[in-house]
Amino acid sequence: MDTAIRGERERLAGFLNEMLGALGRAERRRWGDVYVRGLLATSGRKATASMAARVSDGNVQAMQQFIGQSPWPWEPLRQRLAQRLAAALQPVAAWMIDDTGFPKKGTRSVGVARQYSGTLGKIGNCQVAVSLHYATDDAAAPVDFALYLPKAWLDPVRRAGAGIPEDVTFQTKWALALTLIDRALEWHVPPGVVTADAGYGNISEFRAGLARRDLRYVVGVQGTTTVWTDADNLTMPPHPGRRGRPRRKPLEVGAPQQVKALSQSWSPDQWQRIMWREGTKGPMASRFAAARVLPTNGYEHTGSREQPHWLLVEWPEGEPAPTKFWLANLPPEADLVSLVRLAKIRWWIEQGYQQLKDELGLDHYEGRSWQGWHHHVTMTMLAFGFLALEALHRKKNFWTVLAPAQGTA
Repeated sequence: MDTAIRGERERLAGFLNEMLGALGRAERRRWGDVYVRGLLATSGRKATASMAARVSDGNVQAMQQFIGQSPWPWEPLRQRLAQRLAAALQPVAAWMIDDTGFPKKGTRSVGVARQYSGTLGKIGNCQVAVSLHYATDDAAAPVDFALYLPKAWLDPVRRAGAGIPEDVTFQTKWALALTLIDRALEWHVPPGVVTADAGYGNISEFRAGLARRDLRYVVGVQGTTTVWTDADNLTMPPHPGRRGRPRRKPLEVGAPQQVKALSQSWSPDQWQRIMWREGTKGPMASRFAAARVLPTNGYEHTGSREQPHWLLVEWPEGEPAPTKFWLANLPPEADLVSLVRLAKIRWWIEQGYQQLKDELGLDHYEGRSWQGWHHHVTMTMLAFGFLALEALHRKKNFWTVLAPAQGTA
């Protein structure tokens, strides 16, 4: 056997032995090992029968029972994986929040409904899951997933049929995202700057939740989001006390402005061309500008008091108007390059979703239960985690080979 292949197999065996220890029983560890190896070895659709046929010790019935019926908790395994990845992938840059769709044909798979999916780009029959990814400038990996349940799935009959626990209640996607963040904090995963698209960033309650947790963030917003300008010089209104309602805006300030219109009024010398990474077809670059503002959403919708933010705007050359907008609670001394780097680091998550689905079968699970879905997703995360660590191993070995021997020029 080739030395490189033998080394990879030994590393996989060691990784799975370490991770699957969280499952306790030897029988569960055994079939967890087989299932992950099946995911890694099988091309095309990851049907259990196909996976079992690709590994010498595969067994369809045992693998199906391990995923669908065996009552092992997935959180401890995900915690162990998150801590292992965080230790290897350093330094942390971002915690990336997003959601992805799992297209389905039937109506009985847990959480399936006609709903919007970014994966489909439209409303379709699918499951939707919210995820938290851990990212550095050089790598990224998922540390947790949460299945979004439309309210119809909390009907007692459907709940019982899918095995949804009684303590599971309806949560919006942004609330699920905060749940994932809380779990990662409990696991002592080093926090990064939280990034999310406008589906999350435009919700003032989500931003307030991040602020309450003392987390920094760079989140997308819509061009219609309104702000007050000259944020660092605004006088905050005093709270009237327990009986009175908080004022809806700061003192001595004019009407709020939509961020798209505001950014179009900025002078040409405020815009700078920034490159954020080297793409497969050359440098990825565009024009950006940023200014300090105070978001109005919290005042208008909840009476909450948001602090001044950075408004980051992208206006690509040749476009008639700005195209993308972000709010960031980074310190006033943050520079434009840092803002752009964090806003654009989210390219990792699309690449991660593609690999999880196309190569590892994240959305291929054919069972219908709550437990089975979470078990399959957890095994897929393990497979992805191993590949991320292997990529890091190859990179380190590459530089070791290139390094000059001691005492040579």
